[in-house]
Amino acid sequence: MYDLPIRFTYGVIAARSASRGGGTPENLTSLSYPGHQHMGEWFLFLDMNRPESDRIGSPVTRVMDPEEAELFYVPFFSSLSQLVSTSQQGDGSEAAYSDEETQEALVEWLEGQKYWQRNGGRDHVFTAADPKSLLHVMDKVKNSVLLVVGFGRLRGDQGSLVKDVVVPYPHRLRTYEGDLGLQNRPTLLFFMGARFRKEEGRIRDVLFQVLENERDAIIKHGVQSTENRREASNGMHTSKFCLNPVGDTSTSCRLFDSIVSLCVPVIVSDTIEVPFEDTIDYRKIAIFVESAAAVKPGYLMSLLRAIPPERIVEYQREMLKVYVCILLVVLVENSCNNEEHFKIIEKKNENFLFI
Repeated sequence: MYDLPIRFTYGVIAARSASRGGGTPENLTSLSYPGHQHMGEWFLFLDMNRPESDRIGSPVTRVMDPEEAELFYVPFFSSLSQLVSTSQQGDGSEAAYSDEETQEALVEWLEGQKYWQRNGGRDHVFTAADPKSLLHVMDKVKNSVLLVVGFGRLRGDQGSLVKDVVVPYPHRLRTYEGDLGLQNRPTLLFFMGARFRKEEGRIRDVLFQVLENERDAIIKHGVQSTENRREASNGMHTSKFCLNPVGDTSTSCRLFDSIVSLCVPVIVSDTIEVPFEDTIDYRKIAIFVESAAAVKPGYLMSLLRAIPPERIVEYQREMLKVYVCILLVVLVENSCNNEEHFKIIEKKNENFLFI
């Protein structure tokens, strides 16, 4: 792992704090990464900084001699950098933060490094979870391994499953703590979220029209808020199936909220990439439905009503097996998710050592 100038790690956290009126401590490394859906880049950073005595059994070995390394991790907080507000900078005493300038400065720094020059960055790894992260320099880092949530915003020459890895978001809702079974799940299908979403909003709107008056279904429009998250959590915990409609990124929080709620995900999408799909059989934990079929009146509800209770419980049982490894919860203590990242990179790059 590169020991980057602090500007690209804790400096981004400091800029985030300043943009919201917070102070800047003398020691930036005392700062904590703010909680949001792109915390994977923080967990990976912490994981790579763990002592090797805590990494026994890990598929990745960190080395300190770059000559021994086969892959180089660049721990730039690209998603947080993209999220930093440039419109409000505390009391205005400091210059506005520029994500574009920070990205360009990072690449300029890397291009001066011997090991970037050696292979043109092909053996370097970046996290790019937010769809807009690294946007301004993507053409300069496109040959590197990218940890992404999907390929919707990338051109074919920038990202692909051949070299890159699809990673999950952390879940946002509380984990279901009840027992397996359907006793406390009277609702057949639940969805709460935006009716219109990105380019696929038309299909979402049709799904709303088809489903919102169905008995056994709760379909609601909702925006992000603490109250709505609480309502969504209760809805998922009391439903057998949770709708994951087209328009969400492949690994949106909704998918993982469904899994930790033991609410079987019903994924309506024709093109989707899901994390760790070469190690996890998603057919055991989710139902996939083509968009054209899902929007036919009565089709989706009839499909779900025909699934016997024992099959739903089997879906729940399979979700329990995978959600510890697929969800970013407290990876400093349980690095299972990080190990899945590394295992897939390893498959695509054979055995490797990290620096």
